[in-house]
Amino acid sequence: MNLPASSRLQFTPDLNICRILNGMWQVSGAHGRIEPKRAIESMFNYMDAGFTTWDLADHYGPAEDFIGEFRHQLLDTRGKDALSNLQAFTKWVPRPTRMTKQLVEHNIDISLKRMGVETLDLMQFHWWEYRDKNYLDALQYMSELQQEGKIKHLALTNFDTEHLKIITEAGIKIVSNQVQFSLIDRRPEVNMVPFCTKNNIQLFTYGTICGGLLSEKYLGQPEPRGGELSTASLRKYKNMIDGWGGWSLFQELLSVLKEIADKHRVSIPNVAVRYILDKSAVAGVIVGARLSVSEHLEDNARVFDLTLDTEDNQRINTVLEKSADLYKLIGDCGDEYRR
Repeated sequence: MNLPASSRLQFTPDLNICRILNGMWQVSGAHGRIEPKRAIESMFNYMDAGFTTWDLADHYGPAEDFIGEFRHQLLDTRGKDALSNLQAFTKWVPRPTRMTKQLVEHNIDISLKRMGVETLDLMQFHWWEYRDKNYLDALQYMSELQQEGKIKHLALTNFDTEHLKIITEAGIKIVSNQVQFSLIDRRPEVNMVPFCTKNNIQLFTYGTICGGLLSEKYLGQPEPRGGELSTASLRKYKNMIDGWGGWSLFQELLSVLKEIADKHRVSIPNVAVRYILDKSAVAGVIVGARLSVSEHLEDNARVFDLTLDTEDNQRINTVLEKSADLYKLIGDCGDEYRR
């Protein structure tokens, strides 16, 4: 499989990425057991297919260790040049407390060691409690570590627009923010996208296929409940659908997406991903990789040959206009984690 040139983005001057990122939350333990040896083997399949960019975090179970072992095997079997084609974006999610340079550097060093790298491609920082202003100190120390060569680029995860503005006005260079963004959750369009577009900050989006709910599997099906929602993602995004407009309206959306997908000979998830990739400021969409359990490489690749026309977008937007305003219900990006 050879992905087209449109699958790539020059994200920063030194990082050329795949616009569909392989999400590693699925190895954290909330989506079933992952067998490490088979997981590493499947990472080669992603790499060979052109899906070279990984999204992970310090708290996603063994995700950083998997990257470290994958890099080791890649170097052993294919040489140093193969490593230059791999991008791994991690996160630091500390408990809010007083920040010192020593504390920040210690945690960055842990990620460096686990991932087997001398410098982190992208450190995406998350902070639970805005009332604790120590997040600014943490970012200032990370900026210092960036200047010292331990971090290439600084980014954020689930920060709202107000605090992204505070951080940028403090003189801290942020290249991206990771937010939930989908046909169901369009809150970023209210404030986040305009601010990021104006300030040359890009977005990585997750939840874009709602944990698999935006797929043919759920078209025409009764509303799933309880044990039928077998993963953390399914439970999370079913709650979002409930607030957005409920199962009946969701079925109407799936029906329209299916007709559009059939027209272009692609799948419902392809249409859902393409719709968000086309949004201003969006650098890439994170699609969960259930390593060694299920792979959707060929299906995901179809996104890059798909162009949604004006009629497609109008049909989708006609359904979306019937939904509730999640920005009014929940707030800005990431506010669901701070209520």
